[in-house]
Amino acid sequence: MDVRKIGKDELELLSFNDIAYHIIKTDKESKTTPILFKEICTLLEMSDNEYEALIADFFTSLTTDKRFLLVNSTNWDLKQNHSLNIIIDESEDEYDDSYEVLDNNDDDDSVDKEEKYDLDEDGIDDLGDEDSVDDDDADDLDDLSDLKIIDEDQELEE
Repeated sequence: MDVRKIGKDELELLSFNDIAYHIIKTDKESKTTPILFKEICTLLEMSDNEYEALIADFFTSLTTDKRFLLVNSTNWDLKQNHSLNIIIDESEDEYDDSYEVLDNNDDDDSVDKEEKYDLDEDGIDDLGDEDSVDDDDADDLDDLSDLKIIDEDQELEE
């Protein structure tokens, strides 16, 4: 459908995106946002003030319409005019060799797993200094000594 041959009354029933779609499809070339919208405004006999007021909304609607594709960061084209080539490089190793594999068959059976990896009885790694944990607990108890227990019926006066 050539939108340039359609009357203004019929064009007004179409959205800006639909008109832009038919313009790009007919011309078979990509267009920048200002050029494309200027052509739409010319077809709809819109003023320059309307052009300036609506061009940002037109750009936003193009970015959300899945029929359009922004090419070279400036030109809009139809997505159907472009194909997507996915290249899979199988020459790279499937696994990363940068990690260390733990050997489950250690010769040193005299050291049990908890000692070797510094694990608690629950299997969690002991990180940090035990003294710092005790200091934190003591600070928490000092903070609790300042608290007062009140009944539900008592009102706070402070």
